Amino acid sequence: MLDQLEQIDRPDNSLDLKYVRKVFFVALNSGKTLMENGAETYRVEDTMFRIATHYGISNVQVFVTTTVIILSMNDYGLSQQVRIDVRNNNLEKVVNINDMSRRIVAGLSIHDAIYELKKINDSKIFPFWLMVLFGGVAGMMFMMMFKGSVSDLPVTFIAASMGVFITEWIQRYTSIKFFTEVLAAFMIALIAGIYVKLGFGTNVDLIIIAAVMPLVPGVPITNALREIIRGHFLAGTMKGVEAGLTAVAIGAGVGIVFVLGG
Repeated sequence: MLDQLEQIDRPDNSLDLKYVRKVFFVALNSGKTLMENGAETYRVEDTMFRIATHYGISNVQVFVTTTVIILSMNDYGLSQQVRIDVRNNNLEKVVNINDMSRRIVAGLSIHDAIYELKKINDSKIFPFWLMVLFGGVAGMMFMMMFKGSVSDLPVTFIAASMGVFITEWIQRYTSIKFFTEVLAAFMIALIAGIYVKLGFGTNVDLIIIAAVMPLVPGVPITNALREIIRGHFLAGTMKGVEAGLTAVAIGAGVGIVFVLGG
């Protein structure tokens, strides 16, 4: 299969470097997409290495941390470092890249891989209104899981929706996550306190706990543990610290309301 692919993509020796550059592009940008959307570093390294070696590139070196990807194809003098500035939790793109890498191993040509990669990167995330809506729904589900009162569900929906709204809206204009999470948690606690005092809710503690659950960094915490278990201590520590700061921010936002409220 690989011999046939090389005959198609490398009809003569003059195109060797062009072919390698295409493989380099696919491997590097696949890893970048994975890191930007919540994948573990060991998954990124393994995917990039498999893509490059499947297309016949040997002596490949991959180094990935939470903020940097370095890919080198030493036999061809190719090396590039990419900084990861944006980190989301769009696991749909992670699944799509994983599926593409499996199709590459099954025989997907380099030209088709480039097309698939572009299609994945151009795919849009969920609409803003849908994320806010299901943030509220998630808060309601957590309230039911915590065996809260049915009368508190509407308040929980409003508070959780507002928390997701603030988080997603502000992050479109700034990358300061700590400030965003403090403000979101502050608004959740404020809404819960006001509605309970007005008689629209009964248990302010459960409302706040359920409403902040969509903000809790579940994926980073899980990934941090998986990184450490796999021996990637640097990435695991960095993700653990990031998750810890998010937890502190949520606690600070809720605490400010209780302090100000007396």
